[in-house]
Amino acid sequence: MDIEAATAIHKIQEKKKLVRRSSLDRSQKIRRIVQWLFVALNGWLGIQFILWVRYCEHGGVGLDVPRPAGAEGWLPIAGMMNTKYLLLTGHVPAIHPAAMVLFIAFLVMSVLLKKAFCSWLCPVGTLSEHLWMLGKRIFGRNLRLPKWVDIPLRPLKYLLLGFFVFVIGAMSAEAINEFMSTPYGLIADVKMLNFFRDIGQTAAIVITLLVLLSMLVKNFWCRYLCPYGALLGIASLLSPFKIRRDAEACIDCGKCAQACPSNLPVDRLVQIRSAECTACMACVAACSAQDALQFSLVPKKAGTPAERWGRRALSPIAVASVLACIFFSLVVVAKTTGHWQTNLPREIYMDLVSHANDATHPGM
Repeated sequence: MDIEAATAIHKIQEKKKLVRRSSLDRSQKIRRIVQWLFVALNGWLGIQFILWVRYCEHGGVGLDVPRPAGAEGWLPIAGMMNTKYLLLTGHVPAIHPAAMVLFIAFLVMSVLLKKAFCSWLCPVGTLSEHLWMLGKRIFGRNLRLPKWVDIPLRPLKYLLLGFFVFVIGAMSAEAINEFMSTPYGLIADVKMLNFFRDIGQTAAIVITLLVLLSMLVKNFWCRYLCPYGALLGIASLLSPFKIRRDAEACIDCGKCAQACPSNLPVDRLVQIRSAECTACMACVAACSAQDALQFSLVPKKAGTPAERWGRRALSPIAVASVLACIFFSLVVVAKTTGHWQTNLPREIYMDLVSHANDATHPGM
């Protein structure tokens, strides 16, 4: 009888594990759905932007589409400059205001939800993630760089960020306005597009090398070179939500650390404070112990693991909802108040775009 009872209990426990695993697998599916929805949004904006550029280049011949201001999300430097202009003057800049709105939106996301932008929304982050997954399928594993290589490479993105902060920090509001009003500043988005349309041999080699490295090393670009991610990582240190481990519920299996794409020692920490945490929740999905890991506020100290977390834990759907709320609310407010589009006459845009290759950086 005791053996039968033990067998029955074992079957129930295994069934609960299967149910939990199914639920956790769905949690990562939710994140990937959000990722690809944002990739689709960027793709739609990109196609619309290319059509608009071609229309301007051909003197108004072709499909007449409006300029999508959302494409300015790919201008983080302009977003930083315009944010400083707003702080110095109290006025929303007239040129590339959408770049500033999106920059602030992504910054707010990081302050609230760690670097969730990087693992939930960033198209480059999505590409990087799928590259190392592809590399793992092809080569059987991903490389983990030794500490003597990893540690010296980590500061690179912060050095790049420091360079941009130094340059922008030295600019006055008048200097920012003058830069944005130059032909180069007005069509910085077109210049960026032309960089990829007319890519040179050196740039092509560098991008190919980055793709190969991203297949071999998890999130190579994000981990070592992305200055935008470095800034969001610093902002994420203020986030009240963190990946937290309940030591009493933890069974020390180490699966969470193995699943972490940032190679963080999740299994040895009570909470993840690192600026490298992107709130991807892969560690939570990999956890075998019920309620041992959660993306949450500080848990209560008494009760069962579930009672300790209470309503302080965020589900993947909640994370996606908060990100969507921040993104769409700021975009709607910007559009409603007239601080979304750069209001230049079409004739001026057509002249600037058709002569984009002649527009040089004011500092050159």
